[in-house]
Amino acid sequence: MSTYTVINPATAAPVKEIAMADLAMTDATIAKAQKAFESWRLVSPGDRARLLRNFARVVDEHIEELAQLEVQNSGHTIGNARWEAGNVRDVLNYYSAAPERLFGRQIPVPNGIDITFKEPLGVIGVIVPWNFPMPIAGWGFAPAIAAGNTVVLKPAELTPMTAIRLGELATEAGIPDGVFNVIPGKGSIVGERFVTHPTVRKVVFTGSTTVGKGIMRGCADQVKRLTLELGGKSANIIFADADIEKAAAGAPGSVFDNAGQDCCARSRILVQRSVLDSFMEKFEVAVKKFRVESPDLDTSEMGPLISAGQFDRVMEYLPDSANVAFTGTKPSGPGYWMAPTVLLATSTADRAYREEIFGPVVSVLPFEDEADAIRLANDSEYGLSGSIWSRDIGRAVRVSRGVEAGNISVNSHSSVRYWTPFGGYKQSGLGRELGPDALDAFTETKNVFFDTNS
Repeated sequence: MSTYTVINPATAAPVKEIAMADLAMTDATIAKAQKAFESWRLVSPGDRARLLRNFARVVDEHIEELAQLEVQNSGHTIGNARWEAGNVRDVLNYYSAAPERLFGRQIPVPNGIDITFKEPLGVIGVIVPWNFPMPIAGWGFAPAIAAGNTVVLKPAELTPMTAIRLGELATEAGIPDGVFNVIPGKGSIVGERFVTHPTVRKVVFTGSTTVGKGIMRGCADQVKRLTLELGGKSANIIFADADIEKAAAGAPGSVFDNAGQDCCARSRILVQRSVLDSFMEKFEVAVKKFRVESPDLDTSEMGPLISAGQFDRVMEYLPDSANVAFTGTKPSGPGYWMAPTVLLATSTADRAYREEIFGPVVSVLPFEDEADAIRLANDSEYGLSGSIWSRDIGRAVRVSRGVEAGNISVNSHSSVRYWTPFGGYKQSGLGRELGPDALDAFTETKNVFFDTNS
C-alpha cells in the first residue's frame, strides 16, 4: 500500500503520512457501501433525521479540532477554517429535515390514482477537491445520506485529514457502518473506479473542467448520474453609479480569499471607464492593507498556496513582462506564499485575463456601458459566479439576468448559502448542489398508477 505525506503549506514541513487505497480496497469499500444501502434505505425517515442531527451535534463539538486540522493541512486562515467546519454542521442540520420531507405527488388521472415516490439511487461516489475540503465534502455526503443513499468519499490527495476525521465523527454519532465511507487515494485509481464500477450509481465531482469532462465521458458508458462543479473565471462588474469605496474595499476578499484558490473567485474586475482611476486608487489601498500572514493568526485574511506545484503554476501567469499595476504583501521564509497581484489587462486575449489561474491574481479591464459590461462578462467558457455593483436597481436586475452565471451577488460578493442552490452555467458545471433542489439529484422519481376500476 502506498502512502502520501501531507505537507503544511504555510511552513513546507511534513505533517502526517496517509495510507492510499488501491483498487482492491476501493472495490471492497464500494461493496461495503452497497451492503449498507440495503438496510439504510429502509431506516425510517424520523430515525434517519435523528442520526443526521446527531452527526451535526458531534461535528459542532469538534469545530475547533477540525479547524486546526484544516489550518495545518490546507493553509486556510483559522477564521475561514472555523467557518468551513461550521458549514459542515449547518449542512447536516439542514438536510436532517429532508428524510421526513421527501414528498411525492398525487397527480389527477382518469380511472385511478397516480402517485410518485422519491427513491434513493444507491452508492454515491463523492470526489472532493483540495481547495475547500470540508464544506464541499458536506455538500455531497449530507443530502445523499439524507435521501437514503450511502456514500464513498475520496478526498484530494493533498488534503485528506479533515475528511478522515469527519468519517470518524460519523461513526461516533451513530451513523451505521458502511453508510459514510472515506477512502483516501489517487484520482486515477479511486476516482476512476467510482466512474467504472457499476454499483456506484452517481458521481459527484468538484475540480477542474478538464478532469470533469473526462469523468463525464466515463459516466456516459453506464449512463451514470453525475453532478459537476468545475472551473470559473468570474466577473466583478463595477458601474459608475456604484458605491466605489465599498466596491473597492470588498474586491480583495472576493478574489484573494483562500489565496485565490476558489472557483468563485472574482478574478476579472470590469470597471466602467469613467470611474476606473478612482476605483484603482481605492483598490490599491485595500490590497496593500489585505493581511497575508500565518493562517493560525486570527487577523490573517489570506494564507499560502496549497503546494509548491500550485505556486509554480500560478507564477507562469506572472512573467517579467506582466502588466502589474500593484501588489500586496506576503511573509518571508518557508511556505508557498505569494503576494496578492493586480494586473491591468491589455485586451480580452490576455492569458491571465481569460484562464482560471487559481491563485491570488486578478485582471482589471474597463468597459463603456451596460451592454459592454454584459458582453465582457459573458466572454468566457465559464459561468459560475459574479458580482454587480450599482445603486440603480433596474440596472442590477437587467445585468444579473444578462450575465450567464449560476450565482450572482449584487453589491456584495456572497456566492454560497447552504439553503440556496449552487452551480454553474456553461463549462462551470452540471447540476446544482445545496438548497432544496439538491435532493432531486440524489433520488429517482418513480411513478405508480393504481387502476380503481378493476
